[in-house]
Amino acid sequence: MAQSSRQIQTQTQQQVQTLSPQQILAVKLLELPAVELEDRVRAELLENPALEEGKPEETTDGDFDGGDTAGEPTESPEDGGNTDYDSLSDYLNEDDIPDYKLQENNRSRDEQMEEIPFSDATSFYETLKEQLGEHNLTPHQRELAEYLIGSLDDDGLLRKPLDSISDELAIYAGVEASPEELEEVLKVIQDFDPPGLGARNLRECLLLQIRRKKAQSQEANPLLDVEERVLDECYEEFTRKHWDKIEQKLGITGEQLKNVLKDICRLNPRPGASMGEAIGKNMQQIVPDFIVESFDDGTINLSLNSRGLPMLRMSRNFTEMVEEHTRNKANQTKESREAMLFLKQKMDAAQSFIDAVKQRQNTLMTTMQAIIDLQRPFFLEGDESLLRPMILKDVAERTGLDISTISRVSNSKYVQTNYGIYPLKFFFNDGYTTGDGEEMSVREIKNALKELVDGEDKSKPLTDDELTERLKQKGYPIARRTVAKYRQQMGLPVARLRR
Repeated sequence: MAQSSRQIQTQTQQQVQTLSPQQILAVKLLELPAVELEDRVRAELLENPALEEGKPEETTDGDFDGGDTAGEPTESPEDGGNTDYDSLSDYLNEDDIPDYKLQENNRSRDEQMEEIPFSDATSFYETLKEQLGEHNLTPHQRELAEYLIGSLDDDGLLRKPLDSISDELAIYAGVEASPEELEEVLKVIQDFDPPGLGARNLRECLLLQIRRKKAQSQEANPLLDVEERVLDECYEEFTRKHWDKIEQKLGITGEQLKNVLKDICRLNPRPGASMGEAIGKNMQQIVPDFIVESFDDGTINLSLNSRGLPMLRMSRNFTEMVEEHTRNKANQTKESREAMLFLKQKMDAAQSFIDAVKQRQNTLMTTMQAIIDLQRPFFLEGDESLLRPMILKDVAERTGLDISTISRVSNSKYVQTNYGIYPLKFFFNDGYTTGDGEEMSVREIKNALKELVDGEDKSKPLTDDELTERLKQKGYPIARRTVAKYRQQMGLPVARLRR
């Protein structure tokens, strides 16, 4: 008997939070560092004729003085097709000085500020060699590992077969190495960061990343298990998008497969690409977003580095045209109304952009001021050991902003201080709480650990147990495994490799 199917239509009500175009624009501008913001502003000046650059004109008795309403958001042009312009005064007010142009009294420092060369970038090969130093290998294994690292392509993958590499080593380097020996060393490289390095194909690259997630997970994750099975047992079906076959073979539902595919798509098929960007870029220029000056009397002055940012205002020509259309509203033709709509759309876009720039500057100043308040001893003394534990949540609570907003501000932003230029991420560090409840910075502990290693007798370097004891004597009562973890994070090899 044939089964009949029927469609059932249901109606449900749910709340969905969406971002308005103005909020999206503000978020995008917030993420931009100083140089990119300047480029973005100049691009907007070219695209929108209602926006112009220039110093504000002096107001007269017949001009709008702006008052307290300058810079306030205006109504969106979503008025159901109404072409009447009811918020003309809001646009005319923009001839006042933009309040986002903060701290204009710092012009005397413009001649002193220079783009600082930033040469900390290391090549892809050097970065992997540093990680190689953290592993206990024989000289022969180390030689093989360095050759394998040099054989990786720009994506961080090993495209050559191990048999071919074995032949190359014998012919060109005079080194005998079997494919089995190379396989063993390759497994060490595949344990490097970022996950997926040293894979010989896309399948292995993705599997390495999933298995790293499983190893780092605190508890069992069924989703990762299914992802591993999809790539391990159903890779051909996966590449051909035979989803039904995968569901049948693994005994999973369509919803489970959907979640699996969504997670797999987040994996990085080119793990070495991001690291490769540093190759050859030994002179990256940094323009600070903030300028922080500290003085002997304990005062700290914060200003935005907006020296290259154009001042923005509404176009006087556009406002005059709107005035003319408004006065002749009764005699408007269809073409006049269409022109009015065009003017209104452009002015709405210009106003939104000005408001977004203002919001960005205010958010940056609020966030940076909170960082200064939390890390005040460092800004006064410049001593890294004075940095207190601080996470994004601490700044978010102090400013009343969302954690995601603080994250966007701290990303790709730099601050110029009396002691040098620092990325904002430099001021965020985890804390370590002792048994007595005392909180100390992880960076402070690492600095103390580095001092011990730098000052040790290289003929008899300190073991992790001895480093743990020395740190306890200095007032850092941490466990030996914590010392080993911090040492590895700092790229310091074990004691017998530091001779």
